Amino acid sequence: MLSKEKLDLLQEKRSAIELGGGQKRIDKQHSSGKLTARERLNRLFDENTFVELEAFVKHRCSNFGMEKQEIPGEGVVCGYGKVDGRLVCAFAQDFTVLGGSLGEMHAKKIGKVMDLSLKLGVPVVGLNDSGGARIQEGVDALAGYGEIFYKNTLASGVVPQISAIMGPCAGGAVYSPALTDFVYVVDQTSQMFITGPQVIKTVTGEEVTAEELGGAYTHNTTSGVAHFIASNDEDCINQIKRLLSFLPSNNSEKAPIIECQDDANRINDILDSIVPDDSNKPYDMKEIIFEIVDSGDFYEVQPLFAQNIVTGLARINGESIGIIANQPNFMAGSLDINASDKSSRFIRMCDSFNIPILSLVDVPGFLPGTAQEYGGIIRHGAKMLYAYSEATVPKITIITRKAYGGSYLAMCSKDLGADMVLAWPTAEVAVMGPSGAANIVFKNDIKDAEDKDAMRAEKVQEYTTEFATPYKAAERGYIDDVIRPSLTRLRLADALDILSSKREERPPKKHGNIPL
Repeated sequence: MLSKEKLDLLQEKRSAIELGGGQKRIDKQHSSGKLTARERLNRLFDENTFVELEAFVKHRCSNFGMEKQEIPGEGVVCGYGKVDGRLVCAFAQDFTVLGGSLGEMHAKKIGKVMDLSLKLGVPVVGLNDSGGARIQEGVDALAGYGEIFYKNTLASGVVPQISAIMGPCAGGAVYSPALTDFVYVVDQTSQMFITGPQVIKTVTGEEVTAEELGGAYTHNTTSGVAHFIASNDEDCINQIKRLLSFLPSNNSEKAPIIECQDDANRINDILDSIVPDDSNKPYDMKEIIFEIVDSGDFYEVQPLFAQNIVTGLARINGESIGIIANQPNFMAGSLDINASDKSSRFIRMCDSFNIPILSLVDVPGFLPGTAQEYGGIIRHGAKMLYAYSEATVPKITIITRKAYGGSYLAMCSKDLGADMVLAWPTAEVAVMGPSGAANIVFKNDIKDAEDKDAMRAEKVQEYTTEFATPYKAAERGYIDDVIRPSLTRLRLADALDILSSKREERPPKKHGNIPL
C-alpha cells in the first residue's frame, strides 16, 4: 500500500518544481509585463488538458559550483495537451529559473517533446524566454542547440512548428525559431539577435538599443524574421491558437473544415466597382480579400513586411486556403526582393501542409533599379517561380488587373502549374504595359509621323484595345474563364470543390535545388 509519506514526498517535490525560481522571481517576471512559463502553457491549452513530461529531470554539470545549484525542471516546462480539442505538443522556457538558460538536459527535454510531436503527428509550439546558452556547461550547451536545430529540420514540412519569442533570445538561440514555420515576437518585452548591442558597439562602434536591434517591430518590418507581432503574452497565445485553427496537425492531413455560416454562393456586387477605370490608380487588394473569404476572416502573415505583397490564411466554404496577393496600394504591387522571399516561403508552407493556394494578381513587373539588381532580384524572384512550380496543392489564380511580363508568370500563371486561372474583365495580360509596348512595336510609325504625340497616343490605344485585355490570353487557353467580379466567391468555392481530389505525380528525386 502506498504510504502517506511517499505521497507527501511526491507532492513536495512537484510543488517545488512548479514554483520554478521562487515567488520573488515570479513577481519580477510579472512586473516586467510577462507571464511565467506555466501560466503561458495554461492559457495555450484547454483547461485541465496539459500533461507535463520529465518534470524531475536534473542537470549533471559539476563545473563552477553547478553541482550545488538546484534548477527546478531544468528551466523548461514540456508536455502535451489539447488546443481547441486538438492535440498539440509544447515547451515553455522558464526565465525565473537561471534565466531560462539552455543546458544539456534542458535541450534534451525540448528535443524529446519535438520527437513526440513527430511520433504523434501533431504541431509543436515553442515559447522562448531564455538568456541563452548556459555558459557553465560549455560545449554541452552548444551541442544541445545543435540537437534542437537538427530536430527542427527533421520536423520541417512534417508537423507545423510555431515559435513565440516572449523574452530575450540571443546568439545560437535565435536559429531554432528561424527554422520553424511561424515566429511571433511580443512587443517591448522580447528581442532576438545574433550579437547584442554591447558586442556590436565593441566590434563596429555602432550604438543601438536592444529594442532597435532586435525588437518586435524590427523583425516584423525590416528583417522579415518574424511573421507576427503581439502586444503582450496573452495576445500572443490567442494568436497562436487562431493560427493553429487554420493548420492541419501534420503533412498527411488536411486542415480542419469549419462549419461555414457564410453562403459559398454569395454574390459580392461591391467587387464590380473596386478596380478603378484608370489602370494606374491604386486600390486596396485587401478589400477584395475580405469580400470573398468566409465572414471576412483573414489572418494576414507578415503584414508589416514587404507590404507590396499580401500573404495570409483564410477560409472558403469552411476550407483553409493560403492567399498571395499583389497590393496596388504599395509600390504599385510590383515584386521586389523582400516580396519574393516572403511569398516564396509562404507558398512552400502551404504546399507542405496541404493548404490550397489562391493568387490574386495585379502586378506591373519586378521593381527596377540598381539596388534590386545588385541585391540579386533575379535569384530572389526565381524563388517564386520555383515555389509555385514545385507546389502540388490546388492552385487557383485570379487576375484582377495588370499581369505583365515575367511578374505575370511569377504570380502563378497557367504555365507554372495553376489548375484554374480566372480573370476579371479589367485584367490586362501582356508582355508589358501599353505605353512601353507601343513605343517598341510602333517605333517607326511614331518616328515617321508629323504629330508624334498624337501617333503615340493612337498606337497606345490600339495596343490597349488589342492586347491589354484578358481575351487574347483566354483565346490561347492561358485563362480558363473571364468572370464578373461579383461572382468570384462562388467560382472559387466551386474550383476548390472540384480540385479537392487533385492528384499530381512528380519525377522522383531527393530534393530540388531552390535558388536560395
